[in-house]
Amino acid sequence: MIKKPIESSSPLLPAIAERYSGVSFDAARPVGVDTLRTLAEAARWAPSCFGDEPWRFLILSKQHDASAWQKGWDCLMPGNQAWCEHAPVLVLITTDTLFKHNDKPNGFGPYDSGAAAMSFALQATALGLMTHQMGGFSGDKARELFGIPERFKTLAMMALGYQLPEDQIPEQFKAKELAPRKRKPLGEQFFLGGWGAGI
Repeated sequence: MIKKPIESSSPLLPAIAERYSGVSFDAARPVGVDTLRTLAEAARWAPSCFGDEPWRFLILSKQHDASAWQKGWDCLMPGNQAWCEHAPVLVLITTDTLFKHNDKPNGFGPYDSGAAAMSFALQATALGLMTHQMGGFSGDKARELFGIPERFKTLAMMALGYQLPEDQIPEQFKAKELAPRKRKPLGEQFFLGGWGAGI
């Protein structure tokens, strides 16, 4: 995977520093089931309110079930379909809207499921894989195609796979793929002791 240097004020774990959302997936390199299980295991250990584990990940591997992968791809908006066609795996991330211990609304479900998705993505980076999170998809279509129960909310989709070697990245994706990663200054979003008091 291409190493994209970041400007960080502190040393970071390699998986955090190296993770980024690329779009040039290597169609010739599938992701094996053992690797998918490892990524799922990483997500499984995310924190959750009451230990409820509200996340449900629907993993769609082109290698293992091309028709299921195709249904996932059909749920994407055209802009995402354009580059996702080479991603060997698509992941639909959902959350339970109710707590399992009392069936009352779980307002923390999306937060907890996002933490699980990040654990999945960081483990992928540590294994030399690339992920790209997407909000551009039809949750209603996914619910219909995959029979997702009403109590589960569709949150996002994620593309997963190995990145193409740099010399094989398509011309139309090179600028995006090779651009430096940037973030807002730390003090604009993280406050110490009071709102707006940058850390």
